[in-house]
Amino acid sequence: MSIERVKAYFGEYGMEERVREFPVSSATVELAAEALGCEPCRIAKTLSFMTEDGAILVVAAGDAKIDNKKYKGQFNTKAKMLSPQEALELVGHAIGGVCPFGVKEGVSVYLDVSLRRFDTVFPACGSSNSAIELTIPELEKYSGCRAWVDVCKGYEEVQV
Repeated sequence: MSIERVKAYFGEYGMEERVREFPVSSATVELAAEALGCEPCRIAKTLSFMTEDGAILVVAAGDAKIDNKKYKGQFNTKAKMLSPQEALELVGHAIGGVCPFGVKEGVSVYLDVSLRRFDTVFPACGSSNSAIELTIPELEKYSGCRAWVDVCKGYEEVQV
């Protein structure tokens, strides 16, 4: 089970108790915000894509949308999201719980600049009813991100 793998991952850092599980679904930005009692923009959604180099994850603010032109400029390919089956097989997490922690070998993680306006954000933890609150430096560290990218649009630029 994905959440167990994520808890074990955070356990390596003595942080497994920070993983929160809910009695309700947190599979979408709106549901996660409701479960957490926070603004939807503070949900750090993890989007999975296929590139020539394999599966990648882009973690972005809940109110951000992929900008196809920026994405193509960054990754030299059209944005092609993984199917639910591909996400499970290639990343190791099911849609609704995809996160940048405890992913399969070879999956590259990128953080979108839409997240930088927050002190803390809430990414999922491998299941459709989990999350963890992390500072931006913690997200950077524990996601093992390869780089910060600017591939989104439609989000509010101001600090929330």
